[in-house]
Amino acid sequence: MKVAVIGTGYVGITTGVTLAYVGHHVTCVDVNPAKLASLKAGKAPIYEPGLEELLSLAAERLAFTDSYAEAVPEADVIFIAVGTPPLPDGNPDLQYLQAAAAGIGEHIGEGFTVVVNKSTVPIGSGNWVDALIHEAFATRQGKLFQEHLAVASNPEFLREGSAIHDSLYPDRMVVGAEDQRALEVLYTLYRPILEQTFTPPSFIPRPEGLQAVPFIATDLTSAELIKYSANAFLALKISFINEIAALAERVGADVTQIAKGIGLDARIGTRFLQAGIGWGGSCFGKDTAALIATAQDYGLSMPIVAAAREVNYRQRERIVEKLLAELKILKGRTIGLLGLAFKPNTDDLRDAPALDIAHRLIERGVRVRVHDPVAMEKARREHPHLALHYCETPEEVAEEADALVLVTEWAMYRELPWEEMARRMRRAVLVDGRNFLDRAQMAALGFRYVGIGLNPLEPPRLAAKEAPRAVRVEG
Repeated sequence: MKVAVIGTGYVGITTGVTLAYVGHHVTCVDVNPAKLASLKAGKAPIYEPGLEELLSLAAERLAFTDSYAEAVPEADVIFIAVGTPPLPDGNPDLQYLQAAAAGIGEHIGEGFTVVVNKSTVPIGSGNWVDALIHEAFATRQGKLFQEHLAVASNPEFLREGSAIHDSLYPDRMVVGAEDQRALEVLYTLYRPILEQTFTPPSFIPRPEGLQAVPFIATDLTSAELIKYSANAFLALKISFINEIAALAERVGADVTQIAKGIGLDARIGTRFLQAGIGWGGSCFGKDTAALIATAQDYGLSMPIVAAAREVNYRQRERIVEKLLAELKILKGRTIGLLGLAFKPNTDDLRDAPALDIAHRLIERGVRVRVHDPVAMEKARREHPHLALHYCETPEEVAEEADALVLVTEWAMYRELPWEEMARRMRRAVLVDGRNFLDRAQMAALGFRYVGIGLNPLEPPRLAAKEAPRAVRVEG
């Protein structure tokens, strides 16, 4: 099939590349000349494991352009995958969605076409996009639009750092549409993935036992709400275990044992029960805010979702409080942050906890050193006014530091020369914001280990020599 993808951000490029890999002819549209040049050269505009390799394998069926006229008229399926960043009131900014719909309407061909909202969009956006396309077509063509268009919602459930895996081997495929023809077209489009008939790439093998992917067909509005509901529920689980972690610290319990004890209940599950700094990135914060804003439009409140947001952003301040408890005074201290990206295996800095924590520390007069194996150049470019001291190695971060905070659980941080780093520090205080490291090992190497929902662990001390016995003086 011929596919057009409007937008080559995280969702757009992943969608385009995976569909091309499984056999479709895909043209991706973007207005950014630098991004297009990079893609045409086979270079991914984002850091995502496996993306450039898949770009190379699918290159014969991929094209990149800034012209709707080149991509839209012949397309059987058009994906809208543009950004919908949050506005101050929590609602998403739909200007890029509106522009994409207008561009499609001006250039859409005469054959039956399915336009798919792949971006996370507010409830009711399917109807709105349909109206915008019809309006643009009538304005440009000077005639009424014939009924050879269907709008569908096909939400993505990708995890940054695992996006290629999640695209090729999804848990489920959700498609919402009012026109049965749209459901049939999208089932055909995704058939290689639904039936797992494609040859898996060697660098991202098919999970053992996976033979088929469930296809969930719904009405348009339900599909739109499924995306928001899924992200809100995952955000709730993270905030719930972080709230329990705060209580665990007060009563002397171990939140990792608690999470295991409740997570093995099949009704709850172990995933997303890792206490820590909390969530960041482009999805959970934006989607929970949008869900609350949508509910308000319909005269409803969503206190559970609102509480999840409150707990999550409170976690960042709790890191500062832990540093205050350990160091007493922060002004003039040097503190190192290990990790900038909001999660490992990505360079995404949107709503990254590290940047929020760094800002809070700088406001308190702290000299902040940072390291990230992937995201430092992007941080320099996107946050030039944040007074961070970028270090090429974690060892440089530790030099004469008063404390280290592990913010992003990059695998490489497990293998650092931690004993040497402890010796380099002015005070060997380690705040593990992800409970990622072995706390007994860190203590044995000389750190005072401070986790989330755990009792701090001191380094072992030499046994004190026996004190001299008191001498009784008679008289």
